[in-house]
Amino acid sequence: MNLNKAFVLGNLTRDPEQRNLPSGQPVASFGVATNRFFTNKNQEKKQETEFHNVVTFGRLAEIASQYLNKGSLVLIEGRLRTRNWQDSSGVKHYRTEIIAERMQLGPKAASRPPSKAPETSKIPAEDIPIIEENSDSPVKEEKPKDQKNPKGNPSQDEKEIDVKDIPF
Repeated sequence: MNLNKAFVLGNLTRDPEQRNLPSGQPVASFGVATNRFFTNKNQEKKQETEFHNVVTFGRLAEIASQYLNKGSLVLIEGRLRTRNWQDSSGVKHYRTEIIAERMQLGPKAASRPPSKAPETSKIPAEDIPIIEENSDSPVKEEKPKDQKNPKGNPSQDEKEIDVKDIPF
């Protein structure tokens, strides 16, 4: 059994370059830099940076070109492929690339002006539910909002989240 799988989490070193194959299928290529931090024998903190070439096809290429730019954080899952070609002077070149099969975009840049953010993204922190994966207590159905306890504070049952309310 063989396995060719690569996971890379890093920042783009250049904007994606999109072009089309003769068949019309979009292709985007870009570079991703990953950092490794370690302490050497002399207890000095060191950093190594690796540069990876990434190629995306189809809808993934369109998304990369539309949403990614230099400095963006991205997680790439794919496979390794090494291409080779011979230039006009007869020199053989090799290039190892990650052919992306899945891509997860990092958070949007903090430098983006808040006026461009859609109004629906402004959700107060208290309205975002916290869901614990290993909770031992069963999830209870939420009571109607008008049934509060006499002091006006929400009871424990009112704080529970109904599974049907989760949007995914």
